[in-house]
Amino acid sequence: MDFNMKKLASDAGIFFTRAVQFTEEKFGQAEKTELDAHFENLLARADSTKNWTEKILRQTEVLLQPNPSARVEEFLYEKLDRKVPSRVTNGELLAQYMSEAANELGPETPYGKTLIKVGETEKRLGTAERDFIHSASINFLTPLRNFLEGDWRTISKERRILQNRRLDLDACKARLKKAKAAEAKAALWSDEVDKAEQELRVAQTEFDRQAEVTRLLLEGISSTHVNHLRCLQEFVESQATYYAQCYRHMLDLQKQLGRFPGTFVGNTEPSASPLSSASLATAAATIPVVPTVAGIPSTGEAALSLDDVAPPASGTRKARVLYDYEAADSSELALLADELITVYSLPGMDPDWLIGERGNRKGKVPVTYLELLS
Repeated sequence: MDFNMKKLASDAGIFFTRAVQFTEEKFGQAEKTELDAHFENLLARADSTKNWTEKILRQTEVLLQPNPSARVEEFLYEKLDRKVPSRVTNGELLAQYMSEAANELGPETPYGKTLIKVGETEKRLGTAERDFIHSASINFLTPLRNFLEGDWRTISKERRILQNRRLDLDACKARLKKAKAAEAKAALWSDEVDKAEQELRVAQTEFDRQAEVTRLLLEGISSTHVNHLRCLQEFVESQATYYAQCYRHMLDLQKQLGRFPGTFVGNTEPSASPLSSASLATAAATIPVVPTVAGIPSTGEAALSLDDVAPPASGTRKARVLYDYEAADSSELALLADELITVYSLPGMDPDWLIGERGNRKGKVPVTYLELLS
């Protein structure tokens, strides 16, 4: 009991001495040991690393999970060391709604069939999103959290110890200074000077030792940067893979829907195709139209006989192919990305399609795969 009381009294005395030294420094009434410029640069770089790591971590969490309530739930599960329950992605939920809508509205109708096709693609997009979130969480977020909750806490702890050692050192310097001033007045204070000098040597040794420990930890920030760089590269790879999967899924869906230009015409009232846009419609309006040739039925009446169709006398337009396109049948023209073809329109053609020519070959091509050139 006595030992514990003495230890508590000693700790309280040390704390009081440090508080006095700190306060006097703030008011400019005491000298302060300054760290060298290199050490200060290490401290500044460590603080900057910590601050930006926190910001990048928080914003990446927002990117992966925009719902703040869901983020709070995941945080609580993580702190409780429990597995986060699987959550349906927005794409998967949309796919479910589209599938249910198609079953209720009629899966054999043009609208129902399209809902099913789009729903299947949205489900694939949702799965790709889930894989991306999982990969980014493990390969990017986890290392950032480990730094903040592990290495940075150790660095902060050692910095606090260094601060205390520095206060102790400066307090010893102040006591020695006072002892020497008193010694000049009376020789009886010589013992106090010897005691103050001994305390100063001990404080200096402890300060130097702690400064070296802290310096090594701060220099380790360079290794942290290397590790975070590797994690960042893995995050970019995951994100690139995710967007590439989304692009392929949407391109496949676009091809599927583009092969059935009449799918979206369900009644005799004119309506715009879901795949059309105002810009495409405007561009298509400037495409030269082949006049109806006697003996050749219009596209609305029967199948188009492309062999009998000639380019219009008013001229044609050039178009650059944006994506590869695989012809669904002999009436379509297969396309390769970046090639140039000649295009024109026919009376009564679906606005999402044009006649394309490349050399001696011609066929229908989807407008969405083209960039019309002036």
